[in-house]
Amino acid sequence: MEEMTFKLDVFEGPLDLLLHLISKHKLNINDIEITKLLEQYLLYMEQARQQDLELAGEFLEMAARLVYIKSASLLPKPEEAERIKQELQGALIEYALCQLAAAQLRESFIADDVFVRKPMKLKTKQTYQLQHPKEKLSEILAQIGKTKMNGQRLSEKITDTVTQAKVVSVISKVVFVLRRLYAGKAVSVQSLYDGITDRSARVATFLAVLELTRFGRIELNDDNTMLTMKEKKGG
Repeated sequence: MEEMTFKLDVFEGPLDLLLHLISKHKLNINDIEITKLLEQYLLYMEQARQQDLELAGEFLEMAARLVYIKSASLLPKPEEAERIKQELQGALIEYALCQLAAAQLRESFIADDVFVRKPMKLKTKQTYQLQHPKEKLSEILAQIGKTKMNGQRLSEKITDTVTQAKVVSVISKVVFVLRRLYAGKAVSVQSLYDGITDRSARVATFLAVLELTRFGRIELNDDNTMLTMKEKKGG
């Protein structure tokens, strides 16, 4: 026969557990039956032990308090037990009111509808993508006093790269590399980039060298620092 298992509710503290037991067994919070409440409390602790759940010291302290109240109530003068019982009832009533207030605040909470819990990661491009006519730029710069040039002179100094990106073709750099090698002398790879600062031109030069090497028009030395024109066989 399989052993019957069960799942225990998790409580924030002993007062939370006591309120649950009072509600579950329909006890009067203003006049708690300590004996019945103690039995249910100890039953919960026993079930938690069987489930290998760790109980905080505050749960054990509450169990000791309930046992003390029950024991003191059996003495000839149960006034001490009644006083501790009233303190416990007051704490439970206050805790219940706090739970009620928390529930009302939770219902009126609208931040989840307004804010997100985690910052959203937006994919953005750092490069300015918009394009503007150079005449418009010169007009704006003249208006904000960044320059004393008139619109016409400033427009002449703004290059056409404002409205369209400068792209250097690979084929133009293929011609450039071949012209450097027509003299028949070896040329250093680094010298091909001398004076070239534009990124597009440097990339095009690199691709031109790769293409010429792939098609056997030029060849590189062992450490890829020098290149020469490859001799044609049978010619």
